[in-house]
Amino acid sequence: MTAPSRTERTERALGALLGSAVGDALGAPFEFGPEGAFSARFPHPGHGGELCGGGGWDPGEATDDTQMAVLTAESLLERGGLDLPDVFRRFQRWAAAGPKDIGLQTEAVLTSGAPWDTAAALHFRTNQRAAGNGALMRATPSALHFARHGRAATMDAARHLSALTHGDPAAWEGTAVLHELIRVALTGEDPLIAVPDALAALHPDHRARYTTVLAPDWHPDRATEFNGAVWPCLGSAVWALRTTTSYEEAVRAAIDLGGDTDTVAAVAGALAGAVYGIDAVPKRWTELLHVPLPGFGDRVLRARELADLAQRLA
Repeated sequence: MTAPSRTERTERALGALLGSAVGDALGAPFEFGPEGAFSARFPHPGHGGELCGGGGWDPGEATDDTQMAVLTAESLLERGGLDLPDVFRRFQRWAAAGPKDIGLQTEAVLTSGAPWDTAAALHFRTNQRAAGNGALMRATPSALHFARHGRAATMDAARHLSALTHGDPAAWEGTAVLHELIRVALTGEDPLIAVPDALAALHPDHRARYTTVLAPDWHPDRATEFNGAVWPCLGSAVWALRTTTSYEEAVRAAIDLGGDTDTVAAVAGALAGAVYGIDAVPKRWTELLHVPLPGFGDRVLRARELADLAQRLA
């Protein structure tokens, strides 16, 4: 296969980052709601009004998913690579500012007072529950940044970044798979074809679980845990990509699953955006998109700033 041009790769990177943010903002008002709520309210794709706000969110406002993604992106760019203590400090500053939404597990780790390199492990040792999707939701910037370095480096970076807030290696491995699928999509290849190789690169202790939820015949109805856990969240997002033929269809399918709609749609949006490119992400959605950054003054990033981050990362 011919390697994609720089322009094509950039369009896919833009699609991934903005596609994830849009999915987050679309899904936020439907979080913890019933299945099919999005399509019940907006039965006709393309008619507009879908960035409706609600549940404490303004129309087009992205949640903690995208806020933490932006903080990761800015650290990677400003520090010239992976500076884990710096990422952790940014997360702490954000958490201390009282964001509208923050995962219980993430909040406990970031406010514990423990050092960056032990906080998540100590939390996991005490609670034995740390396989939430909070590392998966913020993964797109690091996937873009490390893609040029190949599979091993991309997946390893995912594990290190996940471990800042999630002590359960299951969260690391799921985030590593997402990084690899985005990396493959940026090349113009089908990330679904790359699933077996990504699974083969996982730690053996976690391979079976991800093999189940990423199987071609798996359906989210077969999930044994809530999609706030990392493996059903990833499996649901990949299912949304596999069973649709456009960016808009993919995020709609993800939100219609109910549950943790903002994160499932953010992950599905990243994958679909990388596959279909930025032109597939409707402008009626990107025009309303905005990302407040609690703890960092009055900063609010919009699509233009997110696009700049994506270009620089990729």
